[in-house]
Amino acid sequence: MKHISKDTISQMEKIEKLNLINSCTGFKSANLIATKSIEGNTNVAIFSSVTHLGSSPSLIGFIVRPTIVPRDTYKNIMETGYFTVNHVTVDMIADAHHTSANYDSGISEFDKTNLEEEYKEGINIPFVKGSPVQLYCKFVNEYLIKENNTIHIIASIEHIFYDEILEHKDGWLQLDKGNVMALNGVDGYFLPKLIDRFQYARQGIPTKPFPKEKE
Repeated sequence: MKHISKDTISQMEKIEKLNLINSCTGFKSANLIATKSIEGNTNVAIFSSVTHLGSSPSLIGFIVRPTIVPRDTYKNIMETGYFTVNHVTVDMIADAHHTSANYDSGISEFDKTNLEEEYKEGINIPFVKGSPVQLYCKFVNEYLIKENNTIHIIASIEHIFYDEILEHKDGWLQLDKGNVMALNGVDGYFLPKLIDRFQYARQGIPTKPFPKEKE
């Protein structure tokens, strides 16, 4: 097994270091975060840092890189207080990845890709059409991570929209039925597949898989 020390990592070239550190921690979620400015300009960008923070209340979080340069996603959320999270599917990956391109502030990635805006009744923030799981979220708080000047955004889940084919009887969503992607690093897209699902683990009792539901 290859060993790389902290000192060796610090001496790596920028791209090599970026690729290593971004991929060594494991698979991450692939989500498109869509926002709209108070002027009505839309924005959509791919994020690999969206994580579950709790179910009661229903909270998620994600990381915004340092705001020393314009960050439309952050700016729009601060202006309106809302955004949407949209799972990336296998047929979206090229366009989803393109949203990471460095367009000038105010230019909508919806206009530069084949991704389409979708609106729900009573919601002014766009979703990404065709995404099998879509979350409408409200800004709750932000925390500066002093060690690298990134910002941890905390938000509540206000509405959930999803394809019914994903849902199990207990409310669990089987994402591979929607061809939902995962990211390895910043540019490696993978299509996960369910192997098994296990019941709640208890001390001294062998762990058992859930009974298979009938299709």
